[in-house]
Amino acid sequence: MSTTTAIAVAPLTIEDAEALVTAARRAAEAADVTVSVTVLDAGGHLLAFRRDDRAVLISGETSTRKAYTALQLNAPTADLVDAVQPGGLFHTLPTALDRPLLFIAGGLPVHRDGRLIGAIGVGGGAPEQDHGFATAAVEALA
Repeated sequence: MSTTTAIAVAPLTIEDAEALVTAARRAAEAADVTVSVTVLDAGGHLLAFRRDDRAVLISGETSTRKAYTALQLNAPTADLVDAVQPGGLFHTLPTALDRPLLFIAGGLPVHRDGRLIGAIGVGGGAPEQDHGFATAAVEALA
């Protein structure tokens, strides 16, 4: 009989979430872009959210949807844009679920020791900018 040992991976903490928000906002500020940042834990629950005073209001919603999409599919939203185009693997997925997904760059899953522990979404800049700000945040957490 073989035994397997489960290795516990620390969950995403509120301190981690705040560090992600801070790092993403710093990257956005350096580019002179106002953004909203959402951080979700592995269960999809909100851990942190921040919208810059001058960020467009819809950026709050887009950052949250990007984080949720990255979490549910365990993939950067930038990598999923083509998958929802006509003929793509996930073409009908955005309308098949109750929860709103958003296939625009700016959402990233967050991993620790190879395990999915949460996600970050950034909205307010151009999609490529939002992706860069989220990437900077995840890299700062590592």
